Amino acid sequence: MHMEFVPLLLSVVSLLLSVTVAWLTLFRRGKLGMTQPMLIGFLYENEQPKVFFRTILFATGKRGYIIEALYIKVRNGESTQTFNFWMYGETKELKIGSGLRVGDDGVSSNHHFLPPKDAPTFAFLAGEYTIDAYARILNRNAPMLLSTVKLTLSHDLAAALNDRTMLSDHTMGVLFTWRPDSQHYRGEVSAPVATEGRSRSVSGAGRGKLPWA
Repeated sequence: MHMEFVPLLLSVVSLLLSVTVAWLTLFRRGKLGMTQPMLIGFLYENEQPKVFFRTILFATGKRGYIIEALYIKVRNGESTQTFNFWMYGETKELKIGSGLRVGDDGVSSNHHFLPPKDAPTFAFLAGEYTIDAYARILNRNAPMLLSTVKLTLSHDLAAALNDRTMLSDHTMGVLFTWRPDSQHYRGEVSAPVATEGRSRSVSGAGRGKLPWA
């Protein structure tokens, strides 16, 4: 009598396994994530502040996510500035951020952020910085916090970055490189690569091409 239920039990178990696999691989959206940026840049282009970083956006489910917009909030002491003009892609193929599908295979890109044109003047001053990266997801009202990064802009780096004599002729930047062994960012000044004539900047509108962007 019990043997008669074995095939039925196996069928039920098989069905449950199939439904579970389908849920995990086809229907489950999973979570949206962002890897630790290996490079972060502070720079001015045409005396306008910009933040750059390179990272991988990924989803833990097959369905993935549609990102309508990315933006960052940069905090230094009591000062907070939102950088909500977003561009992404590779150096020579940057696109204005107008939607990006992120699946479980991930999307590796450079991301560039500028403040609104009507924003108060913002300067990269020396101090401790916190950078929060947010994503606006399709059909969701609230933004999603993807990452929080903390780094230090030293007085020497801030002085070099804000040197108006250099800014008048070049696009200057400070590049922060992530040190995974010590779990911190190390900053250094980065100047444009020497080129003939005026070259397109990382946003397509500056005066030079930084070697790391």
